[in-house]
Amino acid sequence: FPGHPHRGFETVTLVRKGLIDHADSLGAAARFGGGDVQWVTAGAGIMHSEMFPLLHTEQSNPLELFQIWLNLPASHKMVQPHFTMLWNERIPRLHHTDAGGQQTTVTVVAGALAGAGAPLPPPPESWASQARADVAIWTIRMEPGACWTLPAAQGADTRRMLYWFGGSRLQLEGASLSEHAALQVEAGRDLALVNTGTDVAELVLLQGAPLREPVAQYGPFVMNTQEEIMQAMTDFRRTQFGGWPWDSHAPVHGSAPRRFARYPGATEDEVPSA
Repeated sequence: FPGHPHRGFETVTLVRKGLIDHADSLGAAARFGGGDVQWVTAGAGIMHSEMFPLLHTEQSNPLELFQIWLNLPASHKMVQPHFTMLWNERIPRLHHTDAGGQQTTVTVVAGALAGAGAPLPPPPESWASQARADVAIWTIRMEPGACWTLPAAQGADTRRMLYWFGGSRLQLEGASLSEHAALQVEAGRDLALVNTGTDVAELVLLQGAPLREPVAQYGPFVMNTQEEIMQAMTDFRRTQFGGWPWDSHAPVHGSAPRRFARYPGATEDEVPSA
């Protein structure tokens, strides 16, 4: 995806396999993957490119990711854009072993989960940074036969969805499932999960309190009114959301698999550390 604009929301990109090369109009650059998460607050406007480097010339270059679009409230639609990396080595994980010795691993990208350590903070202007939002983004990996209870959400107004995408059979509160699905579940109570299949089951949990605001979307712009969408298009044509400081609209960061991030204004790269 060469250089393209966003305004009014956030992208949270979870890369399960492969690498992504990032560049943006703030001057930030990164190569990330293999469990890393990139969190971009588009706010008033940002251009970025997401390229998939073909580093292996004699074999395939698989890529698997989830990109979650997290809306911003009207009060934060026009905040300054922000770029950050959550490195795989620092993302907290809960490892739960059930009575039968089978393990469930929960990776906590956002939100609090007892036993997983202190979650990394979301960007400062994110809806997820406000406690009342009760935003959580978790991935759940269950060994065959594993049992785990998803704890109730803290917020009284929280909405919760489970996206089951890996594995052959899953039991949710005693109900057996055999086809992958996005499941809206009750957030206010504990839910028992059992992987009844013979292979690993994997899920993504998304939750948060609703903004209760109108949504107007046009491609890469998410605002509250159609007038704001028109303004976003006008502003982008006029300013390019800060311009594009790169020689190419599809920059790729070399042939080495090294993961790194260069933040706006920085003179040195950040690299993953445990």
